[in-house]
Amino acid sequence: MSKEFEMSMICELSFFLGLQIKQLKDGIFMSQSKYLKDMLKKFGLEYAKSIKTPMGTNGLLELDKGGQLVDQKLYHYMIGSLLYITASRPDVMFSVCLCARFQASPNEAHLMAVKRILKYLKHTPNIGLWYPKGAQFELIGYSDSDYEGCKIDRKSTSGSCQFLGRSLVSWSSKKQNSVSLSTTEAEYIAAASCCAQLLWMKQTLLDYGVNFNKIPLLCDNESAVKLATNPVQHSRTKHIDVRHHFLRDHVGKGDITICAIGTEDQLADIFTKPLDEEKFCKLRNELNSCKG
Repeated sequence: MSKEFEMSMICELSFFLGLQIKQLKDGIFMSQSKYLKDMLKKFGLEYAKSIKTPMGTNGLLELDKGGQLVDQKLYHYMIGSLLYITASRPDVMFSVCLCARFQASPNEAHLMAVKRILKYLKHTPNIGLWYPKGAQFELIGYSDSDYEGCKIDRKSTSGSCQFLGRSLVSWSSKKQNSVSLSTTEAEYIAAASCCAQLLWMKQTLLDYGVNFNKIPLLCDNESAVKLATNPVQHSRTKHIDVRHHFLRDHVGKGDITICAIGTEDQLADIFTKPLDEEKFCKLRNELNSCKG
């Protein structure tokens, strides 16, 4: 870079905007442990009891208009801080995004849910993302949906993650824009969102001279897989918004290959629903989210 740009020679990157970077011989480790410790101190939870999961298995939140309201400014501040830490902590992505839905009128139950996330982060302060060196360079995506996951409006939650080899490079957890009429529809819409992200990454990688075809997209709903690969089943898809049908189009072109995967191997599960401790820890490790 110094040949192309005027720049000063400084030491190896180790800290940038709250991100701690460790460059090792066999890979790179990225974490936000210092930012996390400062955040816990800021909110008075540095001595709080730690918890092993960010959300209980029955932890789905409701609007609860009769609940005691809390300081909206404080709640916004806590959510903003947690959203920033998801840059290196995909394991709290779902729980943080779920709590973020109640920023308009937060009550005690919502604040307790946020504090539980912080207590979980206190339990795992040194976890970050590991990017191993020399792994096979291939693009792959995982897509999942939690049907009718929102208790308020019955909208489903789409979750997805994308890997380059064994390196997690992109992830998301987002409530769908409309109510799905079936599990198949919810999964199909989630797969379409994952497909859009994979296509964007494919186009970006072309600038670096890397070209991918038939990118695997792994979905644990066989009906959604069949809808994407069978152009005949129009009667079952008439109610799905037209913009989601581009998934079938790109499968036909060979840009994407959608494949069925067992639920127990679906890594995107961690972005769509609260899980028990055993499964949560298993998927967290599969995402290469580990201790530094």
